[in-house]
Amino acid sequence: MYTELLANIAILVLSGFVGFAVISKVPNTLHTPLMSGTNAIHGIVVLGALVVLGKIEHPSPAMRIVLFVAVVFGTLNVIGGFVVTDRMLGMFKPVKAKQ
Repeated sequence: MYTELLANIAILVLSGFVGFAVISKVPNTLHTPLMSGTNAIHGIVVLGALVVLGKIEHPSPAMRIVLFVAVVFGTLNVIGGFVVTDRMLGMFKPVKAKQ
């Protein structure tokens, strides 16, 4: 069991480094459209974590914590992506004249 957990944690850490390396090379003009696209991906992460959390009959406390963190981080990323997208689209709305 600990071997699988250690392997999964190693994959998580390595994917974090790879993700940072890939995103850091993206030009600034593409960050907001990419954020909109990742909303769908993180929605799938949230859904997957909820499904896994519901299917496990007797999850260990460590498993519950990891799944809870996945749900919280995925939800925060989805919400943050929608906020950033809304701000970006707000830049293109016409400014109302003050009366």
